[in-house]
This record gives sequence, C-alpha cells and structure tokens, in this order.
Amino acid sequence: MSVTRKEPLDAGTIVSAAEDALRRYGPDKTTVLDVARLLGVSHGSVYRHFPSKAALREAVISRWLDRTRDQLAGTAGDPGQPAVERLRELLTTMFRVKWAKAGEDPELFATFLTLASEHSGTSAAHVAFLLGQIREIVADGIAAGAFAPGEPDTIARAVFDGTSRFHDPRHAGDWQNPGIEAESAAVVALLLDGIRAR
Repeated sequence: MSVTRKEPLDAGTIVSAAEDALRRYGPDKTTVLDVARLLGVSHGSVYRHFPSKAALREAVISRWLDRTRDQLAGTAGDPGQPAVERLRELLTTMFRVKWAKAGEDPELFATFLTLASEHSGTSAAHVAFLLGQIREIVADGIAAGAFAPGEPDTIARAVFDGTSRFHDPRHAGDWQNPGIEAESAAVVALLLDGIRAR
C-alpha cells in the first residue's frame, strides 16, 4: 500500500528524503524509486525536480558538504591570528572533519567518494573552496612577511596536494591508523617550515 503525499513537494524535501535513503540503503543500492516511496509520491514527481539519480545524489552531497564548509569557514577567517597558526588550524580541522564524516556517516561518505572519483561538479566545487581557504591564509602570510614570497595559488595547491593523504576520500582507509594524527602533524609542520619566511 502506497502513502499519498498531501503537502507540496519541493527540492529540499526530496534532498532530505534522498539523504535518508542513502543512509538506509547505501549509494550503490539507493534508487529514485526508494526516495519516491519515502515521500509517498511517484518517481516521476522526483524527476520533475531532479533530472537524474546523479543530479539528486549531487544535491545531497552538496548540502552535506555545506556543513563542512561552515565548520571550516571560521577557521580561516581570523586575520588577527598569525598565518602559520591559522593554516595549521585550518588543515588540522579539515582533516578531523573528514575523518569524522568517514567514521560517523559512512554511506554519505561513500557517496562523496564516488563523486570525487567521477570528478563531479560538486566535488570540484568543494576542492575549490578548500583551496580558496588555504590561499587566503597564504596570501595574508606573504603580505605579513610570515611566509616567503611566492604565488599564493601555487603554494595553496602544493599544500593541498602535500596533505592529500589526510583529506582526500580515496585515502579514507588510512584514517583509522592509530598514528594518523601524529603523521598529519609532522607533514603539516614540514610544509609550514617550507613556506616560512627566512
């Protein structure tokens, strides 16, 4: 017996239901029909808002990543703190947030991993946001004389790539290792020393 929905259907409601379905069934088994059943509508009603399962999945992960962006935005935003400490705090927070998401929300994290491997627009936007946060601190550090002169975009990219083992979802299997915090701290310290003004 199907449930008939009485309230109007909007994109936000569909994304919430899709998030629930992904958590219940995982990214490989969740279908648009599963989402429609949770909402008590036909799958055609879902398709009126999202043209494909891929588009719906992107919307779910985009909202999920917005929560990460909110957690990180405040970290980079305190120009009163020295750039070295801001960058260390940003990277450490970025690692811990990703590690927590992998452990606490494995189904959505698996969906994020799929999008990252497909080089989706959502994944690319997330990387651009992270690079922007790092670049902002690097530029401030160069302007203050804390970091050696250089091109902020290039330095930010090098820092991002140099720490990929600790934030790239393809390395999530490493994040349960007991020494991961010490290893990440050592890499961050080395990178910070490398860009510090002499």
